[in-house]
Amino acid sequence: MDYKYRADNVGSFLRPPELLDARETLAPEELQKAEDEHILAALEHQKRVGMTIFSDGEFRRGGFMGDFFDSVAGLGAGGIERQWSGKTSPIPHLVVDRITSTKRMAKHEADFLAGHAPGDFKITLPTANQFPAICYKKGVSDEAYPSYSDFLWDIVPIFRDEITALSKAGVRYIQLDAPRYSYYIDPKWRKHVQDEMGRDPEDALDEAIRVDNACLEGAGTDDNLLAIHLCRGNNQSLWYAEGGYDPIAEKLFNQLNVDVFLLEYESERAGTFDPLRFLPKDKVVVLGLVSSKLPDLESGDDLRRRIDEASKFVPIENLALSPQCGFASTKDGNRLTQDQQWKKLELVVKTAEQVWGSV
Repeated sequence: MDYKYRADNVGSFLRPPELLDARETLAPEELQKAEDEHILAALEHQKRVGMTIFSDGEFRRGGFMGDFFDSVAGLGAGGIERQWSGKTSPIPHLVVDRITSTKRMAKHEADFLAGHAPGDFKITLPTANQFPAICYKKGVSDEAYPSYSDFLWDIVPIFRDEITALSKAGVRYIQLDAPRYSYYIDPKWRKHVQDEMGRDPEDALDEAIRVDNACLEGAGTDDNLLAIHLCRGNNQSLWYAEGGYDPIAEKLFNQLNVDVFLLEYESERAGTFDPLRFLPKDKVVVLGLVSSKLPDLESGDDLRRRIDEASKFVPIENLALSPQCGFASTKDGNRLTQDQQWKKLELVVKTAEQVWGSV
């Protein structure tokens, strides 16, 4: 595979305060104009720091899952709560009826980037696997779907059709964001899968891989760069899971039909590089070594040292560098400033140039 982006980004950027205000006060047409202006500024920032793969920062979404929530019927008010590192957060949507698509998820994003990105661009989508665990509530949702799996497979065509449409429109870098795989890494979440969801964790992992592969079939061409991003939760600098990739690496790396794995690796929560030994020779790992959660700027020497450590398991030509996650998986964003964000992205570019000679 010809992979050329040695300095990558996960997708989301901190929303400027003016854009957050606009989401609360402006009518839809005026809001779109404001989004356009801020996306153009974010594209210029990415170009200025030296990026060669561009994102709209997910500025049109309320969060990384917002394109799905905004594009389907069948969801009602939430009621499930999730424990994060330091707080409890409610989930805003529950399945109350059969899910139906009301519009394309990312067409408006892709169309704007096709006309304005100063280079290649990516479109990010949440994985379909994200939604049963956070939107399906027993006693409510089972009136629409008998089980988590019934709901999950019913939304697969929505994602497959979206990926098909993006591919036909010429989008060549499509990325699934999949924090839900952390359920099979962290013992407490494996217990949740077994006790609360009533699933054997290994069977659920196998199904999750089948689901993502079914969605990715929509690409339908070898010209696409298909990627998946794995993390342990990213909400206002908090997380909900911990643990290395060891329990899932062999299955995931070998069975998931993607070209690129963007992996969170910025802290001890992510474990060691040892699981990378299972990576097939034709796949790429983007090392998420730069924190999008913390404001302090990493040391370039430390980044190069860790890339060297990873290269003991994966050839250097199959590695790249990025922040560990998006800077704003939710509209509120992580606890750092926009200036700190761009300095971190600039560090990613500078380090990539030093290690690989290009970005």
